[in-house]
Parts: sequence; structure tokens; C-alpha cells
Amino acid sequence: MLNLNSVMIGTTQPQVLAAFYEKVLGKPADMNDPENGFWGWQVGGGFLGILNHSEMGGKTKDAGRIMLNFETADVQAEFERIKSAGATVIKEPYDMGGGFIATLADPDGNYFQLMNPMG
Repeated sequence: MLNLNSVMIGTTQPQVLAAFYEKVLGKPADMNDPENGFWGWQVGGGFLGILNHSEMGGKTKDAGRIMLNFETADVQAEFERIKSAGATVIKEPYDMGGGFIATLADPDGNYFQLMNPMG
């Protein structure tokens, strides 16, 4: 049996993404190693890492290939807060039948979504 315990985002601008995700997550990184280009946060039961990766360059070419989903009871309020923190709006909050979902992008163009708890 497998357990997904973390997601790493490779970038050539780790400090920019780290500052962005500090705003999104509302807290400083739980792990912080700027000398080696690494920042990471415990987010619920998983871990999100930002890593300096020399083979990544510029904006992502396939922004929707992999998306992070952040669960929140108040999609609209979190959407407004994160939009004001500098996220790019991909899709405004909409009712998906049983809850709301919104799609935004980080400074590298990686998509992430805000969604109500399922179930």
C-alpha cells in the first residue's frame, strides 16, 4: 500500500516561489535551507517542497498537467486572500455540485486549486 507524503516543485526561482507559498499557506516554511535552495511546509497530512532545480527554466509548459488541491471550508474568502497575494486567476470560484472550486497559478505558472471538502 502506498502513501503519498509529499509533492516537490522544482524551479529556478525557489526564493520567489517560497515567498509566494508562505503567503498562500499563511505561515513561514517549516523547513528552510536557502543555501541549498529548499523550502518546505507541512500542509495537513502532506508536505509541500520548493526546490532549486537547474533543469527547470521559465514558466511551466503544461500548467494543468499536475495540480495541487488545497481544501478549505471557505473557497471564496481564501480565493480573495490568495488572489490579493499575487496569484494568477485561472478560474474564479464556481459551484461544482456539492461544493466550490477555484483555480489559480503560482509565479512559475503551476496551477493549484482551492476546493471545499469532499463528502
